[in-house]
Amino acid sequence: MTPPHIRIGIDTGGTFTDVVAFDETTGQLTTTKTPSTPADPAEGFIAGVHKVLDLLGKGGDALAAVSHGTTVATNQLLEGKVEELGFITTEGYEFVLEIARQSVPDGYGNSYFWVKPDRIVPAHLVKTIGGRLDHTGAELRPFDEERAVEVARWFRDRGIDTLGVCFLHSYANPEHEERMREVIAREHPKAVVSISSQVLREYREYERSMTTLVDAAVKPKVSAYVRSIAERLNSFAGRDTPMPFYVMKSNGGVLSAEEVVHQPITTVLSGPAAGALGAALIARNAGFDQVLTCDGGGTSTDVSVVLEGEPTLTTEGSVGVYPSKIPMIDVVTVGAGGGSVAWVSPEGALKVGPMSAGADPGPLCYGKGGREVTITDAHVVLGRIPPHLLGGEVPLDTEAARAGLTELATELGLTPEACATGILEISAWNQANAVRQITVKRGLDVRDFTLATFGGSGSLLLCRLIDILGLRGVLVPPNPGNVSAFGLLTVDVKNDYVRTAIRRHDDLEPAAVEAIFAELQGQASTALTGQGFPAAEHRYDRTADLRYFGQAFEVRVPVPAGVLDADVAEAVAGAFHDAHRALYGYDFRGDDTQAVEWVNLRVSGIGPIRRPDLAELAAGDGNPERARTATRAVCFDGDTGYVDAAVYWRADLAPGDVLHGPSIIEEFGSTVPVHPGFTARVDRFGNLLVTTTAEVSA
Repeated sequence: MTPPHIRIGIDTGGTFTDVVAFDETTGQLTTTKTPSTPADPAEGFIAGVHKVLDLLGKGGDALAAVSHGTTVATNQLLEGKVEELGFITTEGYEFVLEIARQSVPDGYGNSYFWVKPDRIVPAHLVKTIGGRLDHTGAELRPFDEERAVEVARWFRDRGIDTLGVCFLHSYANPEHEERMREVIAREHPKAVVSISSQVLREYREYERSMTTLVDAAVKPKVSAYVRSIAERLNSFAGRDTPMPFYVMKSNGGVLSAEEVVHQPITTVLSGPAAGALGAALIARNAGFDQVLTCDGGGTSTDVSVVLEGEPTLTTEGSVGVYPSKIPMIDVVTVGAGGGSVAWVSPEGALKVGPMSAGADPGPLCYGKGGREVTITDAHVVLGRIPPHLLGGEVPLDTEAARAGLTELATELGLTPEACATGILEISAWNQANAVRQITVKRGLDVRDFTLATFGGSGSLLLCRLIDILGLRGVLVPPNPGNVSAFGLLTVDVKNDYVRTAIRRHDDLEPAAVEAIFAELQGQASTALTGQGFPAAEHRYDRTADLRYFGQAFEVRVPVPAGVLDADVAEAVAGAFHDAHRALYGYDFRGDDTQAVEWVNLRVSGIGPIRRPDLAELAAGDGNPERARTATRAVCFDGDTGYVDAAVYWRADLAPGDVLHGPSIIEEFGSTVPVHPGFTARVDRFGNLLVTTTAEVSA
């Protein structure tokens, strides 16, 4: 009997569920899609497993492992569907959530015009416990167990079954939080509990409290979802032992399903993280280390930065209105997906998004009862996408889209073509602004980067993005609609550990820092061993957050492997000066009045997996006409109107082929419109490299 040899990556999006299967014996990659099922995402997941195995002619017994990118936690937070939560904190700190931070979001002149969003826990569900630790973890006042019992019973009697616990300075000493958890387990055994010393062991009380409460809020739903899928997979595969089932984390790694139910907050940006990693690998393979990734789906577009082949990370992220300090790939999301709705403001201006028609009812052209014009409707009316999706599996009702678009155009006093191109122009600028937000605001010049577009709708506006942003060019991977699912097959197991240990650099004791790193590395090693990785395969990345004394935020820099002595500490401080200058344009190197301060120490434990190889393709004869399937009237400009565009089937193109706009390149899960004045070239891996024709000539 052939042992299990098929690994599957599944990314559940708002409209479609993307599936990629990797045969470990042959190296073959197989891709497909299936409609998402928002009411029960697990249904779409299992349907995707069945579909790709049917394509391979395999049964459930061939499954070796499954990796999954999920938006369950993300959607719950974005939609504000947070059930009643209880918050337990240190006596005297009951208003930490109400006070929050003094910063006011962009777009508001000052706090007079900004109304704080509702707190994740209302004030009447916040309870405090006596007991106090100082910043070193030393006990100043003993833990008040009698009050702890009273609070646990109070929540139990009112049916509040989800609780977050965050005590002052518990990052330095978790003892009081652990005792509180023991009391809750005894007095309120039904409660789902998150404690901050497990979720985020670093200082800043508001962010640590919020991160802990978000973890608690998503824990019931994520746990139920992951367990449901795990049970269905094991049943389908007919296994006596649990099948390896991994869930994508926001930090660019995966975690076993058994572990992720205890750390659900780590999955809040799992889908976008997988896409950024998959695109980074493909771009690096094609010779591009400085890349911007643009993942366009049905409901939103996610943009991230890849430097030296690796996506950048942040601990200053947020999901909706909820800040989160867990490590996550730095992603900016805008409501500019294929299902984003076009609408008219009270002032009579055309707007696009962030509302989305989603998968059900979806755009007008889906024929499912949708009533609002979307970006997809504009594309199909202009001829930029075919009158069907997924190679003909999903027919589109072009006339329904045209009727809705004509009605909207009449309201605006425009022609249907001008209205449709206006919708797409607004969407392109929305995407461009997201790109600028993640580059210019971080001291990066967008003109130094190549853009990698993927996702079902990610490549539809790439020519306008080249114009608007002045990009070098755009790389479109093969099967761009499945890059996120492919990314799931390239991801190592990764666990992050952090400890706040604030010390002035001049007073630093390298041996004490090394001891903390060793402790964190021991935790990482234990976790990797528990997930089946032998010690010889363990890999560790060490970093430290440094700042100048008096600053409120830190800069993360790498810490070399090996024993941390005085020379290594000096090298880390030097790297901090360099990174600070790159980010902010200045540093205080050599200025004795500006002390450097170490704040957080971090270790990432990594368990490597086998990645699919990206094979080179045989060169063609240089004549792309073999791939031409039709000529279609396409509108690229509202004033010019429709022009004849050559239509090509991407699977029949070969390395060395060059196509000039106006043309349309179609494939199973995506379409690439090449505007007049642009050129697309196929590289040796089957990627499309799109640039202006003038740049090709130069």
